[in-house]
Amino acid sequence: MVGYATVYTNAPVFSLVLDRDVDEQLANLYPELYKELKSGRSLSYTSFFTWVLVSVYQGAIIQGLSQILLDSISGPRLISVSFTALVINELLMVAVSVTTWHPVMIICIVGTALVYAASVPFLGDYFDLKFVITLDWLWRVVAVCAVSLVPVWAGKLIKRSWRPPSYRKVRG
Repeated sequence: MVGYATVYTNAPVFSLVLDRDVDEQLANLYPELYKELKSGRSLSYTSFFTWVLVSVYQGAIIQGLSQILLDSISGPRLISVSFTALVINELLMVAVSVTTWHPVMIICIVGTALVYAASVPFLGDYFDLKFVITLDWLWRVVAVCAVSLVPVWAGKLIKRSWRPPSYRKVRG
């Protein structure tokens, strides 16, 4: 379970360094794109606390909804649903954050998902493995992921349509 902090999150998050808002030629053509960074708008207290709020929301939903759907406050079934939803949530949050895809990003996200799926059979001390192979487990994981992710995605889409970042305007 400690592997979550290293194995299941390391590669996808670090692959984000390959993300580019615009290519180099456009950045050189439109130096005003740097104005947003210099003003501190993208790295402000507001953006920081927005990410904190999103994290608290998603953590509460993943844990709380898993408990509600399983009528349990602990146990291998709860851990298998909540931990799987947590890993999927992290991978999808990385994917939704990407502006320009790079092959390494795809390899990291898909590879991490495969490593997690391959490690589940070895987590029998923590997971109810007989439950993990049922449709009951699957619909609970999908429901928890949907409730934790859809509002965040919707908020991001609404924000981008109302106030698109300057790099979006340049890219078209």
